Amino acid sequence: MVDDSPAPVVRQLRLVVEAADHDAAVAFFRDALGLPEEAAFSGDGDARVVILDAGRATLEIANPAQKRMIDEVEVGRQVAPRIRVAFEVDDARATTARLIAAGANEIAPPTRTPWQSLNSRLGAPADLQITVFQELRDDLAGSDGVHPGRDGEG
Repeated sequence: MVDDSPAPVVRQLRLVVEAADHDAAVAFFRDALGLPEEAAFSGDGDARVVILDAGRATLEIANPAQKRMIDEVEVGRQVAPRIRVAFEVDDARATTARLIAAGANEIAPPTRTPWQSLNSRLGAPADLQITVFQELRDDLAGSDGVHPGRDGEG
């Protein structure tokens, strides 16, 4: 029997993160990273939420071997928790510097990956580990300031 019913449509992926220091987390992700504020709501008992627009969302599901490989390429060792948030930006070096100035902890500097992106790893507010990545074009190969991938490629 063929099912002719329409496939379910997901219109948005929303990652909900609890932040003990709500104001610091909002300032970091909205002001320093530059995610536009879409909405904000408050309720009883000082309940607050700010919804930030992160552009197009994807859900990346990796098996443990892939997670280990990404850690090895980006950082050189196993550091990522089970969930890590990645943000595509136009300039990974400048964004990384801006986020460090805003209080992020650098785990690894911008590093060229075998899949041709420039990725940095940061410890961010709300106990999140984040990757900031920039897709690279062929004409950027070997440009100054790009660390080769720690796996020897790049």
